[in-house]
Amino acid sequence: MDVAEILEKVRDTTTVRRAFGEPITVDGVTVIPTAWVGGGGGGGGGHVDGDQPGEGSGGGFGVGVVPTGVYVIKEGIVRWHPAIDYNRIILGGQIVAVVALLTIRAIMRRRG
Repeated sequence: MDVAEILEKVRDTTTVRRAFGEPITVDGVTVIPTAWVGGGGGGGGGHVDGDQPGEGSGGGFGVGVVPTGVYVIKEGIVRWHPAIDYNRIILGGQIVAVVALLTIRAIMRRRG
């Protein structure tokens, strides 16, 4: 796969269709899912030594998609409903608790 083919795949992958899903309509309510899309890629190259066959290397591409929420359209009114990642909230709370405990411990050692 050459660099032009990789760039073509990157363009096809990172379109607005990845950020906004297909609208779903049920009982007069339309839901449009949304996501954060990020990607990265790399290229390649090669060289030729005189009459010897050339050598080269290629690159690659990766994409990450994280749901962010949905737009709900009901009776002409649009509302945003964010996706809540409870695991991230719990992890953040645990980190804050550990830092607080370590800080309290350090204060108590200095006083004692």
